[in-house]
Amino acid sequence: MCTSHDHDPGEAPRAGAGRRGFLRATALLGATAAAAGALPAGTAEAAAPHRRPDQDSRRFTLAVMPDTQYLFDGPSIDSAPVEASLRYLLEHGEEENIVFLSHLGDLTQNGAREEFAAIGEAFRLLDRRGVGYSVLAGNHDVRASTTDQRGATPYLDAFGPRRFEGRRTFGGASPDGYNTFHRFTAGGREWLVLALDWRLSPQGHAWAKDVLARHPRTPVILTTHELVAGDDTLSDYGQQLWDRLIEDHDQIFLTLNGHYWPAARAVRQNAAGHDVHLHLTNYQNRYFGGAAMIRLYRFDLDRNVIDVETVSPWVLGRTARGLNELERQETELSGDADRFSVKIDFEERFSGFAPVPARPARPVPAMLVPGTVAYWRFEKPAGDTVRDLSGRGNDLSLVIVGGGTLGWSADHHPDQPGHGSLEFRGFKSPLKGAYLRTVDEAPLNRATFRDGYTIEAFYRLPADWDPAHHAWSGLVSRTGTGGAAGKTADDPDEPLATLSLSDDREPQWAMRPLNQQGITTNWGQETPLETWWHLAVVNDGRHTTLYVEGCPVARNPRASAVGITSAGLPWLLGGYEYGGRIDQILHGRLGDVRIVARALPVTSFMNH
Repeated sequence: MCTSHDHDPGEAPRAGAGRRGFLRATALLGATAAAAGALPAGTAEAAAPHRRPDQDSRRFTLAVMPDTQYLFDGPSIDSAPVEASLRYLLEHGEEENIVFLSHLGDLTQNGAREEFAAIGEAFRLLDRRGVGYSVLAGNHDVRASTTDQRGATPYLDAFGPRRFEGRRTFGGASPDGYNTFHRFTAGGREWLVLALDWRLSPQGHAWAKDVLARHPRTPVILTTHELVAGDDTLSDYGQQLWDRLIEDHDQIFLTLNGHYWPAARAVRQNAAGHDVHLHLTNYQNRYFGGAAMIRLYRFDLDRNVIDVETVSPWVLGRTARGLNELERQETELSGDADRFSVKIDFEERFSGFAPVPARPARPVPAMLVPGTVAYWRFEKPAGDTVRDLSGRGNDLSLVIVGGGTLGWSADHHPDQPGHGSLEFRGFKSPLKGAYLRTVDEAPLNRATFRDGYTIEAFYRLPADWDPAHHAWSGLVSRTGTGGAAGKTADDPDEPLATLSLSDDREPQWAMRPLNQQGITTNWGQETPLETWWHLAVVNDGRHTTLYVEGCPVARNPRASAVGITSAGLPWLLGGYEYGGRIDQILHGRLGDVRIVARALPVTSFMNH
């Protein structure tokens, strides 16, 4: 639901993660990264509290750091690039809504204690600020020794489970200490990072499967050192990992590994028939050992996409002093495996193991907010009369035209209070169908809503909707012409009010307010077929705003509009009159409809 542009001062919009282009980072980091590099450990900057990520925002970022081994190679140790990348995450954590960092192994070249001491000190930048991250052992970190049963190593001393104990994102470790799992909350749900040793033993496989079994509804990102070896190619070990673990566990939707270069991607279908995206990211072969480049995986759950970008904050931070020829080549990596987008329908992809529970129907009394003057819902087929559930007597009568019919469906908007909809089968020429009208004695017929109103409706148009036969049908409309009400500006044959759908499927609220002779119109954008939509027209006694899915549309007029002119005639659901005669009938499904005699905030809409 959209609240980011809500105009009601009583409702706070939800903040989303910031978005900015790669080149903007150059300006942002040009001075700050270089300056931050001069700060010693233990300074106020390093110890400042870290603002936690927005766990409800549907935009968030996972950071990934691949092989840093050439920066920590015996006497040639240079922590500055890694520290610059980690400071980037701290400085831009709120803007990017960075939720976690995963290192992909080969932290060091030789697995020596002094090498781990140096990179371990660099990662204290995150430790001091409470930022969640994972690491794992690459072959250079453990001198290529076999499997995760190798016992004590300097890697385990520096980055073993003790380092992560008490951290809010740390889930646990295998008994040997070389495999860990981590959890973070983003987009309102839990995600799991499975950080696996570069060579799993049978015990390691059993541990990983147990973690997955204990989190059966959680999407999983698997990180390891070796898996993809090139475009659409897995290494021999990577193939084993796929066969023994990834293929049969639908929760794993994304894998990340280093080890090989250049960067590459693969996509494979798992046993459930779902795509698993397998990404190789490693830049140790580039200038300055990759300069601690980081990948930013920007998840956007509303757009169903992960936008991926690769940056070197260390290189960007040196721009103020001028880049050398090789550094200039690293300012932007734009290859297909470095900067790309991954399309994922997250709800569908996760439905097999983490089905989104259907929202239950809500009781009628809960929908009768103060000021409700009419409420209709369709949880069973309509008879000759549909009762007004508000108790105000605004019942509906069935009207049949040209032998048409009015069907029923259990289909409904996922956030609709009532679980059902009427299926209107209108046709323009010759006119045919069925619609509903308020009974003659309905109080609604005389209401003028001088102090404001909210009109809401759910609708869905079928695949065979044809503008030549179905355009301009009304969802909710008031009969009586402008001419009959003494309002002759504009077309006098137009009805006094109508919430209709144009030939481009744009919702339109066109009506004659009490304080105008002419018609005032609010326009929404094109709404796709075979999709449920919620509309709300809100008037606060002065101005009218049209909302689509809780989002205010662009074409909301600023002119004053007070109330709705009435000729004392019925309202229609699914019908539209022109010149006082039925002219068009809806072709589509109509869900709950509610009319309230006051302006409602977005948080009180029926789809909230």
